[in-house]
Amino acid sequence: MKIRHLEEFDHKDLHNIYSFTEVMANTSQLPFLSSSQVSNLFSASNQYTLVAEVDGKVVGHVTLFLTDKVRDKHTASIAIAVHPESHGQGVGKALMHEAINQSDNWLNLVRVELEVHADNLSAKALYEKVGFETEGIKRLSTFKSGRYIDMVIMSRISPAHRMNA
Repeated sequence: MKIRHLEEFDHKDLHNIYSFTEVMANTSQLPFLSSSQVSNLFSASNQYTLVAEVDGKVVGHVTLFLTDKVRDKHTASIAIAVHPESHGQGVGKALMHEAINQSDNWLNLVRVELEVHADNLSAKALYEKVGFETEGIKRLSTFKSGRYIDMVIMSRISPAHRMNA
C-alpha cells in the first residue's frame, strides 16, 4: 500500500468508493453522487487529501479540512472513506496515521476533530486507537436510514499541546 497526495486522475476511483451504499450511509452526503459532485468534494484549496493506493487503484482517502479563520488555523476537521473491499485490511489505520503525522509535523495543527455516526462502531474504534477522544454527543443530529441518530464529536490534541488542553 502506498500513501500519497490526491491527484486529479484519482477522482474516478474516489467516485467508485462513494458509489457504495455502505460508504455513503456513514457520510453527511446523500447517496448517488455524480462523479462531478464527488470531484467537487475534493477540489477546495483549503483541503489536504491523502489517498491509499493498492495495485494502481485508490482504495481509500483521508482529508483534512483546514480553515481560513485566523484564530482557528491550528484546527482541522477530518474525513475518511475506504472501499468496502478493503475494509479490515489496515487501510483506514494507515491513512489516519499519516494524516496525524502530517498534522503534527508538517501542517502545524494542534487539534483535529471529527463527527462520527454513533452506530459506526468500527470507525469509532479506529479513531480511539489513533488517539481521538469523545468530547460529546449531538443528539438526533442526522437523518439516516429513515430515522434520526446521534453523532459523536471526537478530537485529537497534538501530544505537544496536551498539557495545555
